[in-house]
Amino acid sequence: MLAFLETIREEHKDDDEVLIALGEIESELNAKKYGLVWERHEEAVDVQMRDNIPVFTECADKEITTTTGGVNFLLEGDNLHSLRLLEKTHAGRIDYIYIDPPYNTGSSDFRYDDSIVIKEDGYRHSKWISFINERLLIAKCLLSEDGLIFISIDDHEVAPLTLLCNEIFGEDNHVETVIWKNKYGAGAKTVGFISVHEYILCYSNRNISDLTSELDAESQSAYKKKDEKFDSRGGFLTQPLMTTSLGDRPNLMYPIEYNGDIIHPRKQWVWSKERLLAAIENNEVEFNKQKDGTYSVRAKKYLIDENGDMRRGKPLSIMNGPFTQDGTKEIREIFGSENVFKFSKPSELIRHFISFAVNGNLKKDATILDFFAGSGTTAQAVMEQNRRDGGNRRFILCTNNENNICEEVTYERIKRVIEGYGDTEGIPANLKYYRTDFVSKDSDSLTDELLDHIKEMIQLEHGINLDGSQYLLVLTDEEADALEQHWDEYKDVKALYVSRNVLFTTEQNMLFGDVDIHIIPDDYFKFELQEVGEAW
Repeated sequence: MLAFLETIREEHKDDDEVLIALGEIESELNAKKYGLVWERHEEAVDVQMRDNIPVFTECADKEITTTTGGVNFLLEGDNLHSLRLLEKTHAGRIDYIYIDPPYNTGSSDFRYDDSIVIKEDGYRHSKWISFINERLLIAKCLLSEDGLIFISIDDHEVAPLTLLCNEIFGEDNHVETVIWKNKYGAGAKTVGFISVHEYILCYSNRNISDLTSELDAESQSAYKKKDEKFDSRGGFLTQPLMTTSLGDRPNLMYPIEYNGDIIHPRKQWVWSKERLLAAIENNEVEFNKQKDGTYSVRAKKYLIDENGDMRRGKPLSIMNGPFTQDGTKEIREIFGSENVFKFSKPSELIRHFISFAVNGNLKKDATILDFFAGSGTTAQAVMEQNRRDGGNRRFILCTNNENNICEEVTYERIKRVIEGYGDTEGIPANLKYYRTDFVSKDSDSLTDELLDHIKEMIQLEHGINLDGSQYLLVLTDEEADALEQHWDEYKDVKALYVSRNVLFTTEQNMLFGDVDIHIIPDDYFKFELQEVGEAW
């Protein structure tokens, strides 16, 4: 390029304006660029979508129903296809994303277009960045306004991944790069440093003002005192009720009585008189008489607050465990062998992140997405957290079925956690299993073929089971008429999901008025139909 500019400069050496412009172009070309630059690669899965539309097909034989309430989803197929479909159902609706992508170590962990990317591949870093970039761009679209994404990674790609995430999510939305000590013990054959840590990159969809987590074990140990409330509220620590400064609050300067003694604050109380007397009545204040006859008055602060929730604190940027060995132990306990899946993350790690409260919101009804699901650790973490705090979180997991991993490991693990294994009690939950499928854009019956997969999209979007009893699907006026005729047979209907093209009669509006009616968006596949001229 610079040689070409020199040729142009020679041809226009008498034109000052051209020479000035060429100088500016040359300066731009020579200027040092800051940021991430890579050669983009198109994947085979992208090529496949040129002529085919991805859809979901439900595998009814793998459905699990053990409780009332919402449905979780396991999506088998290339995660890019699943993410494209999730864009249609969950844009702006995912609260937490956790992913554990291939680390691109140059061994066998990263496949690109069905080939292992080896260390000697000169394009292995750009292939990996292209691969992860396309998926993270969709992930950002899926995150809710105050959503968080957590990405596990090691030294091989942490630097370019950080630059990429800064571009996608914004540098101001980089919440933290957590250093996770993930191993204990030494590697005797290691040359040089023994690596005992990985990283978890955390980004928000927008700049958040407050983030809290459950207290770690060390912080919990400070709540070591016990009283009669221990079974319901755990241990407690105490905090002074007298302030060290004198403010302009005369209502906080009052005497109280204890064991016949009148106690005045040295300066003023922290609480109002009404609140302090109520706490004393409830045995939530400690009095300790000092040698000089004065009193130390301290409030009891319990590990479990008055709402039944564990106290929270600020998450730490360095985590000492849980360890990789804990993840291996979980696999061994669930399957009876640790060889089923190597290097599974411990569920406690992911449970810790999805327990974060964002801007004071605990998000007990959060939707959690993992599109590198592996052995299904995220599903177990979500169910464990629900059991711990009574939440109603739901998970969506995406994975391919390479070496039958989705059917024999991911699905089987979720099934065993739900139903119980060994001496471990099950955690009631519901699951639907989808596979990605394709409809050719050249099909003569494209609209009808896509309509065959609308049910899967509705169930995924709303987290329900269109069972023909509680939740009903109405796609045509004829179906609406039939429903009207047999309405007295439907005793448990909660909601109707109705095509935008169905027009209820006045009588039908009155008849169906006591249940929720959701209009099915006609844009699940609107773009694809417009592309081939079957919609406008």
